Amino acid sequence: MRAPTRPARQPAGGAASAGPERAAGPERAAGPERAAGPERAAGPEGAAGPEGAPGGAATPVGVLEAHLRRRRDGGRKLLIPYVTAGIGDDWVTVVQAVAAAGADAVEVGIPFSDPMIDGPTIQAASLRALERGTTPAGVVAALARADVPVPVAVMTYYNLVFRAGDERFAAELADAGVAGAIIPDLPLEEAGPWCAAADRAGVETVLLVAPSTPEARAGELCRRARGFVYAVGVMGVTGERATLASTAGDVARRLRPLTDKPVCVGIGVSTPEQAAAVCADADGVVVGSALVRRLLDGAGAEGAARFVAELRAGIDAAS
Repeated sequence: MRAPTRPARQPAGGAASAGPERAAGPERAAGPERAAGPERAAGPEGAAGPEGAPGGAATPVGVLEAHLRRRRDGGRKLLIPYVTAGIGDDWVTVVQAVAAAGADAVEVGIPFSDPMIDGPTIQAASLRALERGTTPAGVVAALARADVPVPVAVMTYYNLVFRAGDERFAAELADAGVAGAIIPDLPLEEAGPWCAAADRAGVETVLLVAPSTPEARAGELCRRARGFVYAVGVMGVTGERATLASTAGDVARRLRPLTDKPVCVGIGVSTPEQAAAVCADADGVVVGSALVRRLLDGAGAEGAARFVAELRAGIDAAS
């Protein structure tokens, strides 16, 4: 599936550098077959969240948000690892392994040729996946067959959504049991048609808030967000950092009075120590590049699970 050319967008919460363009490989189904799990239904659960939807209606709480709320309210800090779909033949097994190792949800990246918010590591993983013939349809089909015991949210770029059509893409995600979607280059002002289609399908749209996002806009993003609020820990693209930026804690603290939805900090969180430090202010963390680098280096499902278990242990020890 190849998207038409569209103007590049900035991430919804703030600016980020665009990655170089990559050519997409031939279409081919991605991932091995897996039996569908019993806990993957994507429809809203009917409960109302504490924040009103636009127009004053109650915000429905879907599978992803309800699951994260239950764990957070039970005293657990949330851990959401990111895996690039199609990075290897075993990518679905990797998703299952990190879920079993202590993840509370898993973010699955659908590779795109111009991943503007992603740094060199995830760019390399996306290129590898595209060269292997990974397609959006193949990723969604593999997730539909997968038995994953925690909610899955896909992350991709709006070109791919636009190419499929908002209604079709949302319906296909819902049919596959995908609980949420993260589309970082879709600004809030242009997100209406997608968000409406996703809401109807029961797919929760996770929105990003950057360190530079003004408070009024951060409030708007929090109100429109579903699933959780993705707090961007550092200005720039994804990638490992030797030290944790002070903005990671700052953005989480800024969002505390604005929302009761789970707030998870991602981008620039690379080690168990950094994850634990972030969780002092946030409800949880998203860890991507540090895990993907290990997969690029050949860690496989076992190595991925070992790293996620280390993150889980570090977070729990500090909680």
